[in-house]
Amino acid sequence: MKMIWVVLMVLGFALTSAIAEGFSHSVTNEKKPWTTDAFEGDVQKFTFAIHSDLTGGERPQVFEIAMAQLALLGPEFVISVGDLIEGGGTRDELIAQWQSFDQRAAKVGVPMFYVGGNHDLSSALERDVWEDRYGPHYYHFRYKDVLFLVLDTEDLSQTRRDTIATQRAEAVEIYKTVGPEAFAKTPYAKSQERVTGAISDQQGAYFVDAIAQNKDVRHVFVFTHKPAWNADETRFHDIEAALADIPYTVFNGHEHFYKHQSRFGRDYIQLATTGGKQFPELGMSEDHVVLVTVAGTEVSIATLMLSGIRDRTGHIPLDGEGVCFAVGSCK
Repeated sequence: MKMIWVVLMVLGFALTSAIAEGFSHSVTNEKKPWTTDAFEGDVQKFTFAIHSDLTGGERPQVFEIAMAQLALLGPEFVISVGDLIEGGGTRDELIAQWQSFDQRAAKVGVPMFYVGGNHDLSSALERDVWEDRYGPHYYHFRYKDVLFLVLDTEDLSQTRRDTIATQRAEAVEIYKTVGPEAFAKTPYAKSQERVTGAISDQQGAYFVDAIAQNKDVRHVFVFTHKPAWNADETRFHDIEAALADIPYTVFNGHEHFYKHQSRFGRDYIQLATTGGKQFPELGMSEDHVVLVTVAGTEVSIATLMLSGIRDRTGHIPLDGEGVCFAVGSCK
């Protein structure tokens, strides 16, 4: 009888260890002062972070603070939604801008995946500098059976790109010297590419094939700077069709205010800013980051305002208490 009791005890201990590996306690009572010891312990569970636009007149300190805050939160990697530099200027000026971004982004201490925006990839020169430093303008990767698609919404023909680049340079100068109302009347501001961007046939086919080769994934995350789906005709619709039978989530930036919509039963989330110019009259235009956790087939998305992420002393990192993260609310 004693031997049976010992065997049952051993089996019970083994079962408990399997359920709660690495967990031990001092409580001998049948009742326990906690809810459960069935910890997830899922090797497939992971968390990544997303940051948004820096540009249109980057506001000092914000991005640096965001990187320090993300380092506190400890995601496995960080990905953007584009507009990482102001763009424009000579090759040397563009390189200097990218060096500044790279140095500041490195402070997060985990892999950083870049997404190109119109400030990063509008002109032929900007695209050349990107290629020299980072390679392709669009790409995909797979992590723990989750697929990530990184699009380029500045994928125009060379002729159209030259035209848009000229219009954009003129429009930016008008914005700086005359103001936003005059900017809104420029050919660039009124162009379809300014609003939804462009995706080439080649890029569309690339992502349709990537999806076909990864049908077994748990989830797909799509990152695009501009909301390409709002165009009447776009290769993005081909990508959506290819994703019809797979759970997916889309993130974009560009407009500098937060917006959530449901499209085909999926979340399409437009991020606001992480240091870029804000437009509070358009909606929630505040500095934030997003934390995404994937556990099994479940996806949890948390929007975290920079003003609320504090270190162990109760302060915003890098003496950030004096920084304005929501222009519409600051004096």
